[in-house]
Amino acid sequence: MARRVIETSNAPKPVGTYSQAVVVDNVCFTAGQIALNPISGEMIAGDFKQEVNQVIHNLQAVLSGAGLTLDDVVKFTVYVTDLSTFAVVNEVLARYYPSEPPARSVVQVAGLPKNARIEIECIAAQ
Repeated sequence: MARRVIETSNAPKPVGTYSQAVVVDNVCFTAGQIALNPISGEMIAGDFKQEVNQVIHNLQAVLSGAGLTLDDVVKFTVYVTDLSTFAVVNEVLARYYPSEPPARSVVQVAGLPKNARIEIECIAAQ
């Protein structure tokens, strides 16, 4: 089993003891990404749609560090603090996946790091 830790300066630094992603053989497991600005390390200001877009940009950066793209994603796990935001998540992801989207789970949680309203992790494979 080949294991490789991914670390890129194009995505936010971890806010805890974890890697941005780990690749095992040809499968990439990302850590959850929240709407942190990768340069400042602070949450972005804006509405929920802007948070979702920042999370996707952060995931793109992590995947790129592993030599992958959003087209390689096979599964998203989405954590939201308010399930009523589900339509916005669908709207944003539909722009990236107009057809044949990855599998996805959405879970409502009581809270997320730095008071984020959304966190997304994914599994991608070559």
